[in-house]
Amino acid sequence: MVFINDENKKQVSEVFAKEMSGNVNLFLFHDLSSEKCPYCKATMELVKELSELDKRITLTVYDINKNQKEAKFLGVDKVPAIVVGGKKIYNVLYFGIPAGYEFSSLVEDIIEASKGVTSLSDTTKEQLKKVSKPIDIKVFVTPSCPYCPGAVRLAHQFAMENSRIRAAMIEAQEFMELSTQYNVMGVPRTVINDSVHLEGAQPEEVLLEHVLKLGA
Repeated sequence: MVFINDENKKQVSEVFAKEMSGNVNLFLFHDLSSEKCPYCKATMELVKELSELDKRITLTVYDINKNQKEAKFLGVDKVPAIVVGGKKIYNVLYFGIPAGYEFSSLVEDIIEASKGVTSLSDTTKEQLKKVSKPIDIKVFVTPSCPYCPGAVRLAHQFAMENSRIRAAMIEAQEFMELSTQYNVMGVPRTVINDSVHLEGAQPEEVLLEHVLKLGA
């Protein structure tokens, strides 16, 4: 099955050729041995097709049952999962298939990982250097939500700027138990350190304020 049509492949290839400036590593974790991960196969095929669009993208595939050491090292505790890395491995994760609007999030993450530079404001970058305590950001999304990629990208950019910040996209419908646990009634819903909940796509300054309160 083809997940990225020819027109989109051409567009993304052109964007990568123009915007990427270095190598990127994608780490994909799956569990194809049972029915516990109905989206694992589709996620693997989608990421494989995407990685083939530029030779600077290297895809490494792990079975979470056989590669528990790697999963623990990269902070992966559920599947399907994608971890993004450039010159270093970032605490940038996707739990669930990055389909629909979220496909653009992964494309943008790849570009910024290749550069090792985010598009956050200089002020935000300087402020994020103050974060000295662990920060965990979960962004619950659905593929049909047009406002979700902005929330995901912002959280991921924060994680790229400071290694103490971990940011994960979580596809709400694939992980219903987590969605129930965090009372996800609408998306995007951003949860910071399991204590702060933000509804909708928030401006850079708002997320920064909450992150600094908890991590600086």
